[in-house]
Amino acid sequence: MTFLKKSSINFIQMKNIFLFLILISNVLIAQNTDSLFVSGNELYRNGAFEEAIKKYKEIEAQDVVSSELYLNLGNAYYKLNKVGPSIFYYEKALKLNPLNTDVTNNLIFAKRLALDNIEEVPKTIFQKFNKNYLQKLSYNEWAMVVVVFSFLAALFFLLFYFGYSPTKKRIYFTTSVLSLIVFIFSVFITYNQYKQTKSKKEAIVFAEKTAVRNAPTLNAEAIFTLHEGTKVMVLDTIDNWKKIKIADGKEGWIIADEIKLLNNF
Repeated sequence: MTFLKKSSINFIQMKNIFLFLILISNVLIAQNTDSLFVSGNELYRNGAFEEAIKKYKEIEAQDVVSSELYLNLGNAYYKLNKVGPSIFYYEKALKLNPLNTDVTNNLIFAKRLALDNIEEVPKTIFQKFNKNYLQKLSYNEWAMVVVVFSFLAALFFLLFYFGYSPTKKRIYFTTSVLSLIVFIFSVFITYNQYKQTKSKKEAIVFAEKTAVRNAPTLNAEAIFTLHEGTKVMVLDTIDNWKKIKIADGKEGWIIADEIKLLNNF
């Protein structure tokens, strides 16, 4: 019995040491990341945009990503007149934080540098409402809304159940029902946003100019041309080819290396 107790104590000690080492490691990584971010910002302010990009890329390589990091990368590439990378990182920043107005505004300027002017297919009323309002929050943020209103619905129902005043009971009941309705609505939106995020594969054209063909072969007919910075939807993959769709509904095949997927984080 004594041996088992010592083993148990040793195990707890080892576990605590392991957790402590993880904590120290996370602190060191955070300090290193902050140092790289500050250095990158300083280089950017001094006009050393390529060096700033290297610092930001080091942070990205550690999988410590944020909307602010991608915004700074987009800004640095924009200063170098690199249309594709600047739009690419602005779009990635928006995926992490759709409410980042700095990214939205900078993306408008970056898109003005792109050569392709593609008119979007007209959207339905629901599609417009979804894009202009519902998609302003990511599915993770909608999940937080679900948690908040599930808690409120439960809380107000308990207040209604244990309340004594008829007036207060009516108020609690009404508020509980409204919270429940918002909760159900939020669950639907969260699921829909999650499904769209996982199934929707968007990419940015990185080639300065590329032909989109009607089949995944080099000798196939070129049906239209795209330029650097254009956003496309990826529909299918065959070998080193991607089937894409652009905003006006046209479809075709493009060499995979000439575009870069946005949904890779």
